[in-house]
Amino acid sequence: MGLTKSDIFTDEQNKLASLFKVLGHPARIAILQHIINQKACICNDLVEELGLAQATISQHLKELKNSGIIKGAINGKSVCYCIDEKVWEKVQNEFDIFFNQNVKVNQCC
Repeated sequence: MGLTKSDIFTDEQNKLASLFKVLGHPARIAILQHIINQKACICNDLVEELGLAQATISQHLKELKNSGIIKGAINGKSVCYCIDEKVWEKVQNEFDIFFNQNVKVNQCC
């Protein structure tokens, strides 16, 4: 059996790429910003806030939840979502490490 393309990269590279992929959609960024700005869990008010279909929002929430960035809890008939602060700190740390690398610019281009 052959290697998958992700097998040739380090765990850190695959993890970082997955985080970028999850955050690579503007609807997911808008969802995260809305949750952060509310400073509380949100329950079913994203359709009105973002102007997207419920099914679309549900798919984006699923991706964010699968990544661990958000967590959800059943509250009656609705699901409430909030940022998982521990995972959020890990994501911040991963991005800090990546973007704080020293880049030496040679005058070649």
